[in-house]
Amino acid sequence: MKKWIIPLALLVAQSSTAQDTHRYDPPWNTPPAAGVNFTIPGIDNVPDLYGDVRDPQLIIFFAGNQFMVIDTLIREFKRSYPQYQRVFAETLPPGILARQIETGSLTMGNMRIDFLPDVYTAGKARIDEMRPRFSAVAAYAGNRIAIMARQDKSEGLKSLRDLGRPGLRVAMPNPAWEGIGRRIEEAYRKAGGDSLRNVIMDHKTVNGETWLTRIHHRESPMRMLYNEADAGPVWYTEALYQQRLGHPLVMIEIPESENIRATYMAGILKNASHPQAAKDFLAFLTGPRGQAIYRHFGFTAP
Repeated sequence: MKKWIIPLALLVAQSSTAQDTHRYDPPWNTPPAAGVNFTIPGIDNVPDLYGDVRDPQLIIFFAGNQFMVIDTLIREFKRSYPQYQRVFAETLPPGILARQIETGSLTMGNMRIDFLPDVYTAGKARIDEMRPRFSAVAAYAGNRIAIMARQDKSEGLKSLRDLGRPGLRVAMPNPAWEGIGRRIEEAYRKAGGDSLRNVIMDHKTVNGETWLTRIHHRESPMRMLYNEADAGPVWYTEALYQQRLGHPLVMIEIPESENIRATYMAGILKNASHPQAAKDFLAFLTGPRGQAIYRHFGFTAP
C-alpha cells in the first residue's frame, strides 16, 4: 500500500497562503483556548457558534448584529454566576434563529445542531411576533445606523443621500431576510424620499452598484475590506467595532433627522431546558454590568 505523506512545510505554506488571502475574515474575536486550534480563514471557520457544545448549562441565541459583544458578555456573566461555566451561544441572523426554534434543529456544513435556546434575543418586532413562546421578556439595548466606508472612498460622504452617487458601490443588507434592510429603506425615505430609495435599491441594484447581502451583517464590512464595495449603511455598533479592530474602514454618523432607532429584547423560552440559568442571565443582561458592556460596544439604552 502506497503511503501519502504531506510535508509539514507544505501544510504551513498552504495555511499561510489562506490567511494572507483571507486576512480580514472572521472570527474577529479571540477564540476560546483548546488543545488544538484549527481555525483556518476561508476554509474551516465558524464565527457564529460560541462556547461549549458539551452538556451546556445555558443556551442563548443572539441576533447576529451583536456578535462583537459576546466574548465580554459571556465571560463576565460566568464571573458573576460561577455556577454556569458551560455556555453555548449562536449569533446567526434572527430570522434563521427563529426558524431553528420552530423546526428544532439547524445544519451548518456537516454539523447538525439540535439545541433549543433558553434565551432568544432579537428586535422588538420579532419578539412581539413570537411573544406566546416566552415566559418573560425584557428590553435591554438600542441601536441606530451609520455609514461604513473604505478609508479611500469616504471623502465627501456625509449623508445617506450620498450613497445614491453614480459609481459609488454600495453594500446593503438585503431587506428580504435582514430586518435592518427594511429599516434602512425607511431611513432612505427620510433622507431623500422614494426617489433616493429607488435609486439605491432598484436602479443601482440592476446596474451592479448596489450589492445585497446574502445572509449576514458580517458581509458588508468584508465586501469593503476586499474592495468589492465602497460604502454602505450598517448598525452604528458594527462600524465602531471595525474601527476598534484597526481595519481600514471609517464611520460616518448619520444626522438624527434621517436616522432610525432599534430596540433589542430578550425572551426566556417557556420550554427552556435551563430555566434558572435563563432567569439569571436575563437579570445580568438588564443589570448594571450587562448594560455597561453593551454601552461599551456602542449600543444605547433601550
